Amino acid sequence: MVYMPASQALEGLVVLDMTHVRAGPVCVRQLADWGANVIKVDRPGDPPDFAGRSEGDFQNKHRNKRSIAINLKTEDGLKVLYKLVESADVIVENFRPDIKTRLRFDYETLRKINPRIIYCSISAFGQDGPYRERAGVDQILQGMSGLMSVTGKPGEGPMRVGIPIVDICTGLYAALGIMTALFERHKSNEGQWVQTSLFESMMFFLDIQAARYLADGVVGKQVGNEHPTGVPTNTYKTKDGYINIAPIPSMWPRVCKAIDRPDLIEHPDYCTREARRARRREINEMVAAFTVQYDTATLQKRFEEADVPCGPIYDIAQAFDDPQAQHLKLAQTVVATSGKEMRLPRQPINMSRTPSNLVRRTPEFAEDTAEILREFGFSDEKIQKLRKSGSIE
Repeated sequence: MVYMPASQALEGLVVLDMTHVRAGPVCVRQLADWGANVIKVDRPGDPPDFAGRSEGDFQNKHRNKRSIAINLKTEDGLKVLYKLVESADVIVENFRPDIKTRLRFDYETLRKINPRIIYCSISAFGQDGPYRERAGVDQILQGMSGLMSVTGKPGEGPMRVGIPIVDICTGLYAALGIMTALFERHKSNEGQWVQTSLFESMMFFLDIQAARYLADGVVGKQVGNEHPTGVPTNTYKTKDGYINIAPIPSMWPRVCKAIDRPDLIEHPDYCTREARRARRREINEMVAAFTVQYDTATLQKRFEEADVPCGPIYDIAQAFDDPQAQHLKLAQTVVATSGKEMRLPRQPINMSRTPSNLVRRTPEFAEDTAEILREFGFSDEKIQKLRKSGSIE
């Protein structure tokens, strides 16, 4: 299929996607969804990355891309990659650090071909250091970053987050790094090596918990659905389910009025943030005793009228069926290879002039090899020779 930009924002930006699993594909999807000409560089022989090609997860990671298969273990295959690099803007890879050097598509090699190339490397632990060759996946880094130690209820052991949050965050930070490097290139006219890792990304993503430790010496612990510092912020049982209530500290008077306890507004045991932290359990029990008397809808109306942030607890289907989600059109439709329509989540960013869309399905393996090579100046005769030699598929 021909290149169809998903947006005008990054239209014409050429990106070589040499990633697999999740963090890398998430990074490149950001560029594809905003209009970049993304070429997914796969390995011949139907790689494992395509095993779940019919599943929504795979379709979601690789929409708005095209696929070419190059055998980088052959000299001719490597020359094909080098030819693509000559006019590419960005290359993204998430191989272990030694592999790209051994196969000769490392940054130092490619920058000699194209000094303006933005080369992004995503790894588990970084490009150097004692763990540089160590394998690492989302759950391992959820544990090693400390995230699992602050997730879940006290006393019930470490708990992983219900989505591959390390991979997703790393992919997004990598995309941000690429955009930063592209912006800088306007001044220097030079590319650079952008590096991030699952470990670095999640350590930074700890945010409040990282700052509490580094600046204040406080090691965060599991507090379940409560906020580590704010009281009362929690999930409370209702007559027909649960509700989240999450006021900022200055909203304490509003909470007191909403639960029919205006007498606590100026009470010395509760009127300051520190006092409420010291009485965390007592306050949670007080709010819980109130919320269990009402259904969720009634409580939501009551707290909204008091201008206190609150909300129901949805499953995924309920979240996408919510009236606001429907209004915002958070799911878009794309037609899969089979002809079946498939709904996928859209980009969460709205642009007034250059919106993002799902313009094409995820490609079949090596579906666009010949078309892409023609765009880069390869003749049909040369393509046939490369295919016969096993350098491309």
